[in-house]
Amino acid sequence: MNLREYLKRKHNEITWRERIHITDDLTFALSKIHKNGVIHKNLHSGNVLFNQRNKQFYITDLGFRGPADRPSNSIYGNLPYIAPEIISGKEITFASDIYSIGILMWEISFGKPPFIYQEDELFLAMNIINGIRPKIESGIPLEYKKLMMQCWDADPKRRPNIGVLNNKIFEMRKHCQNISNDSNSNNSKNEGMIKKFIKKLKVFQPKTNDILEISEISNLNETDYKLFTSKVYAFEDFPEPRNGTEGMY
Repeated sequence: MNLREYLKRKHNEITWRERIHITDDLTFALSKIHKNGVIHKNLHSGNVLFNQRNKQFYITDLGFRGPADRPSNSIYGNLPYIAPEIISGKEITFASDIYSIGILMWEISFGKPPFIYQEDELFLAMNIINGIRPKIESGIPLEYKKLMMQCWDADPKRRPNIGVLNNKIFEMRKHCQNISNDSNSNNSKNEGMIKKFIKKLKVFQPKTNDILEISEISNLNETDYKLFTSKVYAFEDFPEPRNGTEGMY
């Protein structure tokens, strides 16, 4: 089962602790790829697979860049996850993978693919160039949100590298695990530790219930995902990417 299918099936069951766990799996896997000097080039929720045996997620389809006969000036990928600089004709870099991770962080947060109601490829591509990103709803931990937005910054140089990103996500995961472990103890000392953790990690507490209720997900089917197949694109004369202030689905 891939990540997209996993989130669709379990969107009302996954806690924030689990969402951070999934994100940590992804950033750890990408850190291994980047440490070997390799850029994935086509990260999306369809090529992140869940291992039922050890309950971990893994990145697949490494290095597949589409048909061998595609035009030299074209790009290949899953449009909602493609970094704006790639759409505008720049070279693919490690930072391009980080952008894709940022979009995946949003998808993990809200349980649905980004830009699910967009059907026009050119319109979506131009919106991405102009800084439009998936709309951030309430209930997302503030520190997680901050990292996510850094990852999808229009300027590749302002995105964190995978080492920094993985370390910060791993720290979130450890804190969440500590809170969970302490919550299972009746020891008064641990009760005090819980309060300290919660105070320190207030940014990790969602504004709404720990379980996200996204009713429309169960009504979506594959025909709604018109932009969620990797394919060849050829865009011309796009402006330089910029950051925007508006979000959209």
